[in-house]
Amino acid sequence: MISFERTRVVVTGAGGGIGAVLTARLAALGATVVACDVEGADLSAPHITERHVFDLRDAESIAAAAREILADGPPAIVISNAGWTRQDTLEQTTPTGIDDELQVNFTGAAHLTHALLPAMRAESGNRAFVFLASVNALTHHGNPAYSAAKAALLAWMRGLAVEEGKHGIRANAVIPASVRTNAWVYRLAADPTVMDRVAALYPLGRIVTPDEVANAVLFLASPAASGITGTSLTVDAGLMAGNLPFLDAIRPR
Repeated sequence: MISFERTRVVVTGAGGGIGAVLTARLAALGATVVACDVEGADLSAPHITERHVFDLRDAESIAAAAREILADGPPAIVISNAGWTRQDTLEQTTPTGIDDELQVNFTGAAHLTHALLPAMRAESGNRAFVFLASVNALTHHGNPAYSAAKAALLAWMRGLAVEEGKHGIRANAVIPASVRTNAWVYRLAADPTVMDRVAALYPLGRIVTPDEVANAVLFLASPAASGITGTSLTVDAGLMAGNLPFLDAIRPR
């Protein structure tokens, strides 16, 4: 059984759909949950032990938050879950938006993990980074700036895995496909049927749930994955296994 007893775990994007599930699951498994998110996010859950509010687009804010986190000792696990996108196509993408989505989805995560890393090196036992990427990092599904940032996040994960293995620190990524969280609210507001059309693209005939994504994250963060580093675990209801619409197109009518 996976346990995080006496384990301090940092979770970014803790107030979001996947983040809220992660913090609750971690607490139930005995973790001391250090929840991080932007101003206005809901971090009121009683199972959260520490709360830190900062913006991943602000390097000074990140550095200050890292100092606050480390004041109570190094975390054993860092789950980089925060993510954001609103530019669905190249046509909708702006220069300012590119910078914004790179900062939220990659640069901020890199700054935070880099700031926490030296203190984690000095510890022993199970220590790990888990990054939440996206199938957008692997093939194009829209959101080009977000996709580029998530691809960079995977490269950063591999760098940590290769260079920090000598310190006993692991780094892995979970690659979800579509998950019904607040990220879909604006699309559903514009078209309430969009999720049905998206679900039809997946071999399982549905999108994955926050709990299914959390299962993969918790495994990779835990001692049960002690021999796994530098890898990515795709949680996508079969999307990346093949091209279901293509098969439908060539099937005899």
